[in-house]
Amino acid sequence: MLDLYRRVVARFPLGNVSYMFAYGSGVKQQIGYEKVDEKPNSKSVIDLVFCVRDTQGFHAENIHRHSSHYSALRHLGANLVAQYQELLGARVYFNTLVPLHDLGVTIKYGVVHEDHLIDDLINWRHLYLAGRLQKPVTDLIKLDDDSRLKTALEKNLRSACQTALLLLPEKFTAYDLFYAIAGLSYKGDFRMIFGENKRKVHNIVQPQVREFFTLYQPIMKQLSQYMAVDLHGQEPGSRRPAIVFEQDKSGEATRYHLRHLPKELCHRLKRNAACRGDYTDVVDYLAVAPLLPKIVQVSVNDIVWRSSIKQSLKNIATAGIIKSLVYSFRKAQKTFAV
Repeated sequence: MLDLYRRVVARFPLGNVSYMFAYGSGVKQQIGYEKVDEKPNSKSVIDLVFCVRDTQGFHAENIHRHSSHYSALRHLGANLVAQYQELLGARVYFNTLVPLHDLGVTIKYGVVHEDHLIDDLINWRHLYLAGRLQKPVTDLIKLDDDSRLKTALEKNLRSACQTALLLLPEKFTAYDLFYAIAGLSYKGDFRMIFGENKRKVHNIVQPQVREFFTLYQPIMKQLSQYMAVDLHGQEPGSRRPAIVFEQDKSGEATRYHLRHLPKELCHRLKRNAACRGDYTDVVDYLAVAPLLPKIVQVSVNDIVWRSSIKQSLKNIATAGIIKSLVYSFRKAQKTFAV
């Protein structure tokens, strides 16, 4: 499939693209979807994201090459398209349900400026693309070890893992950990009420536990002082073999995780905690609060709820009315899927 993805992206202006990745059910195996293999499935959609250094330049060239990918917004010019991308919602511009007949696939692709992606990865400003990148994806550009993006991507994974630890008990399985991580960007998404399969998180995690483990293994090593893994353990409450974790739930460990959370999440925690003072005071209060997991979850949900609504409304204009209705209908069908 990697060859197919490269053939897809080769038709786009890549001169100022600093990072690309493919994600979603058409790329990574999920329960309820046909098996992802070397042959493209005409029913699935390949989701792509282009991270660019020059938003207006990318859209100018892309509109010239592929004007049919865009809604009527293209008539306003690349400058207005770029402003619409960068000033509204989660700062991503999506072209939806784009058929590539010669390759036998349909794609949806987003465009984001590198600075805005880094901001989301580090600070969880919107927890939008940051949420997608907390799950296994297929990278289409290899990043340099010293790049800002690579550092931000690693910070995002570490933040996701530390947030999940605050939600989990002392002992838990690998599935529990990755379910908590994958759920961060879904539980607050208003589309989970109407527009997504209610078992979406399970359907993502269950067939990809190994990929999640590979993705988060470097982070587990970094946090080895606070979490230990038994690769030959048993599920708590049963004798079934499982990868089992045990974490340090002391006040000191909890304070450490709380102090290293993304900026936007810290802001939400400060607002949702029944505690006055600066964030240092909030950390001391939350470290011993019985309702800490609930407060953390509500604070994450606050970020996701806001950004998911704004971005979904924004996508109506970028997709156009017809495509929006078709896409929404397909999503709505998933609500009732098993």
